[in-house]
Amino acid sequence: MLIVTGLFMFGSILLFAPEESANFWHAVAIGGLMVFFWIFELLPIYVTALFPLFLAVPLGVLTPEQMAGQYGHRMVYLFFGGFVLSLALEKWNVHKQIAERIIAIVGTSKARILLGFLLATGLLSMWISNTATALMMLPMAMAVIHGLPIEKGSKFPLYLLLAIAYGASLGGMATLVGTPPNGAMLSVLESNYNITIDFFDWMKIGLPLSFIMMFVVYGFFLLLMGKERRGKIEGFVPEKAPWTKEQIRVLTLFLVIVILWSFRGPITYYTEITYKDEGPAILGAILLFLIPNTKKSTLLVWKDMKNLPWGILILFGGGLALAKMLEVNGVITELSHVFDKFDGVHILIVLMLLVGIAIYGTEVMSNLALVNVFVPVVAVFALNTEYSVLQMCIPVTLAASCAFMLPISTPPNAIVFSSGVIRVNQMAKVGFVLNLVGVIIVSLFSYIFLH
Repeated sequence: MLIVTGLFMFGSILLFAPEESANFWHAVAIGGLMVFFWIFELLPIYVTALFPLFLAVPLGVLTPEQMAGQYGHRMVYLFFGGFVLSLALEKWNVHKQIAERIIAIVGTSKARILLGFLLATGLLSMWISNTATALMMLPMAMAVIHGLPIEKGSKFPLYLLLAIAYGASLGGMATLVGTPPNGAMLSVLESNYNITIDFFDWMKIGLPLSFIMMFVVYGFFLLLMGKERRGKIEGFVPEKAPWTKEQIRVLTLFLVIVILWSFRGPITYYTEITYKDEGPAILGAILLFLIPNTKKSTLLVWKDMKNLPWGILILFGGGLALAKMLEVNGVITELSHVFDKFDGVHILIVLMLLVGIAIYGTEVMSNLALVNVFVPVVAVFALNTEYSVLQMCIPVTLAASCAFMLPISTPPNAIVFSSGVIRVNQMAKVGFVLNLVGVIIVSLFSYIFLH
């Protein structure tokens, strides 16, 4: 029934669109159809992202060149390379080695184990997809919950699992490849407004905010645990397997790529070799198919690529096509007028409004879809006022990683909910407070450090 409703509204807009503004209304119709299908998940979100490919050019809202430029955007290749690196880290269990060593450092008290899981999840999620990170950490957490003597009625299992869900989302804020919305925002600003942010510049913003939010979450969990936070769990000894040659090779290559990302400015200055962030990512991906392992093969073979999240790349391109379609046909300019009444209002109030919309909006909508729809609107609003585009758009994007309330809000939330340990009302109560805290912290951080 919902599919019929969506198609009926789409057809009605096309049928009754005024001829003099046909492209405007055609763009509205396609955009509305995509958002409708995304919100209600009437099709897999990746399939919905393909709508512009068969609708936008025939309806005259994008040229073939504009279409190709979005689905083939350089940021798509940055994430492709990042995903391939993540596959290698997962294939050879580098992530498990790192996580176990972090957890081993923090000790056996409940408070320290909670901190260890939160930090391990957050640090891994900066480089590996938050979904993969949560999937990897969940069995380790369940081993602690079910394999060790935890008293009945303990709050520790709930907050240990929530630490994985929230740590996976917050870690992704730190880097451009940590979560797709970060790259989506940059792609929109670069394509439409010629505004660029390099890998290291993003980390200067995302990394400190990510750690601030993680420690706020940790402090909040300790407060909710009460006296139980002082308890200890005996017998939890993470396995310390020796590093294999493959793990060392993958980790070395990974660190080289991170160095090329982080020091692109100095490298370009002193060597006159110019490259963008997608260059090292693709280089790393290619080398993984050339560097040998100890089993007469290479670190990655093509059949490993079946595990690559291809759907995210399609979703990324579809989101960019949607944003471009709405931008070139004047839809975003019209939507931005909704915020005209806030022109002249103190910037902190405006930031809190926008961040609040983003955080609570992403509870019921894909964070990538939200960024692709909302960031262009916010950018035009900023351009029409005295506000900075980056000071408006970056906090909106970062806020999209702060959905803590519902299992459907993010894949990590859904993954830990699948454990059967957490009830919806438990996640909602904790998440609602953290959402409010997120609005305040993201807004204040952006107000102070972004100009």
